Amino acid sequence: MKIKEIAEKLNISSRAIRFYEEKGLLAPAKDSSGYRTFDESDVWRLQTVIALREAGMPLEDIRRTITASSAGDRDAIRRNLEIQRSGMASKWIELKQMIETADRMLALTNERETVPVEAMYRIAELSRRLREERGEWRDRWGYDRLASTHDQRVESHSGEFSDYTQALELVAKWTSARSNEEGLDLGTGTGNLAGMLARQGAKMAGVDQSLQMLKQCNEKFPQVETRIGNLLAIPYTEGKFDFIVSSFALHHLSGGQIRLALEEMRRVLKPRGRICIADLLFQDEHARASHADSFPDNSGYALLPDVAEWLEKRDYIVKAERINELLHIVYAVPIR
Repeated sequence: MKIKEIAEKLNISSRAIRFYEEKGLLAPAKDSSGYRTFDESDVWRLQTVIALREAGMPLEDIRRTITASSAGDRDAIRRNLEIQRSGMASKWIELKQMIETADRMLALTNERETVPVEAMYRIAELSRRLREERGEWRDRWGYDRLASTHDQRVESHSGEFSDYTQALELVAKWTSARSNEEGLDLGTGTGNLAGMLARQGAKMAGVDQSLQMLKQCNEKFPQVETRIGNLLAIPYTEGKFDFIVSSFALHHLSGGQIRLALEEMRRVLKPRGRICIADLLFQDEHARASHADSFPDNSGYALLPDVAEWLEKRDYIVKAERINELLHIVYAVPIR
């Protein structure tokens, strides 16, 4: 197949094909006259390039993806598409925040005769802090490395995972997933909580920042849809889920990041969507002070009353139960 034929077949210009060849994405053979000849493998590569470009993937990432796939990595395309989608979701959420910031500034200028520069500056400062909170998220614990032993660690019921099974069972009980409801498990890890709720009949999705954790989840619970992402930029659109659950994930966030995570949960929930969280929380300031040696920078875990107050101010009815010294279950249902 000559370049003109493949260009017509795939509805692409010959110039674009030569560009992809220059970038190392294609390497067609040449006949005795020096003309390029394209076989079915070249058609596949070019179709893959066109598809991934339309999904916004950079050329260098496409090259690595195709190279890995051609070498036998069957999951390369899906994995790199997931990473691309997660990045786009984060950028979209940041852009959404910028639009909302501009809207608030415009509202001020419409209300006043003079340009309210100081008020606009305060709005900008708030927006900047939110953006920085999102940008400061890092996996400092190496969960890709820990994925293969995660289930053994949680089943030990020691350290931060004390009373792990009891907590997950109570979350599943309080959530009381109904058949055909759509639920989301944030920080799903290997999918233990998502799997429980899927067995209740819910259509479950799980989000985690660790590819290897999600791989374990896929193997254990193939019926659970998984997405790469984190609690500060949930890779789903607004109003999708009937309920959201999360276990042993929120305590990895700072106080400001926890508020962002709760706001993200509200964004992707349906109007009557409910939230159930199992996590390590201080019961009060006295409890935080008693653990000062463990958290010398005083960042540590959040206060249970702060989480409950945030939800209540947004018209949720909140109930909580203490499992052990630090582990609590928080359940929130909107009043209207």
